Amino acid sequence: MLDSIEQTILSALQVIFDEFGWYGVFGLMVFENATGITPSEIILAFAGWMLIERHGIPPSFILLAGVYAGLGSAIGASITYWAARLGGRPLVDRFARLFRIDLKYIERIEDQCRKWGTGVVLVGRMIPGVRTLISIPAGLVRIPFPKFFLASFIGAYIWCTILIGIGYALGQEWHLISHHIKANLPLVFGIGFLLVAAYLVYHYRASRAIPSWVRQNDKELDS
Repeated sequence: MLDSIEQTILSALQVIFDEFGWYGVFGLMVFENATGITPSEIILAFAGWMLIERHGIPPSFILLAGVYAGLGSAIGASITYWAARLGGRPLVDRFARLFRIDLKYIERIEDQCRKWGTGVVLVGRMIPGVRTLISIPAGLVRIPFPKFFLASFIGAYIWCTILIGIGYALGQEWHLISHHIKANLPLVFGIGFLLVAAYLVYHYRASRAIPSWVRQNDKELDS
């Protein structure tokens, strides 16, 4: 079942890449981050192989390719961000019920966004399963949009560039990439959540090291 779905996706991607090149990657990443439907792991790794390695383009182009994909990701995430920010909790509740998303999951991330701000967005954009959902709580807690967009782009750029580089290096052995994605996805989830936990612990300790009168002044300025 998974193999047939994968072949269908790869055939569609080849048509899009042949027709639109990196603009196609940009558009696919906008759609993927706005909806969470298309798998970025396959899109980006396949693009690294089809659009760079097979065309004999130097590997240094991977850094520029990450910009195309990262911008598409940030713009797609911004659509979800503004939908959550303008629609508020009623829209998010309907969205969660429609796509069978546990509201408690969104609420937990929302609490972290409220506490830690854009740092959670940046790290979350590099974690499968979190990267497409992080925009919802970020919009609900009204993280300033310029900060959200910048953090989202940086996190997405790192994620996209790594996957494009993997596709460039191993594209001719696509079955290896596919196998490792399927086999190691639980490990990736685990490492991602460990990174988030490490960031939160570090940020908490750093905030506790700041004198209380400084924190109080910051709160007054924010209000």
